[in-house]
Amino acid sequence: MDPVGFIVVFVICWWLSFFCVLPIGVQGQFEDDGHVVEGTEEGAPKEPMLKKKILWASAGAIVLTLIAHFFVVPWLAAQ
Repeated sequence: MDPVGFIVVFVICWWLSFFCVLPIGVQGQFEDDGHVVEGTEEGAPKEPMLKKKILWASAGAIVLTLIAHFFVVPWLAAQ
């Protein structure tokens, strides 16, 4: 896989991983103690933990990209 293809596969895998981990551990503001920040929706997350989720998405993207590189690419080349 050339470098541009590697980067494209990584970006696609990163977004896929990010959207998979995004809903994990989310609590709405209404679930806490009923305190809702004025001007926001009550279902908005009180703590989205984005930094942690970005790290998890990056780790997942690295794993998925390496799987694509070492298993899928040789299989396609053999055909």
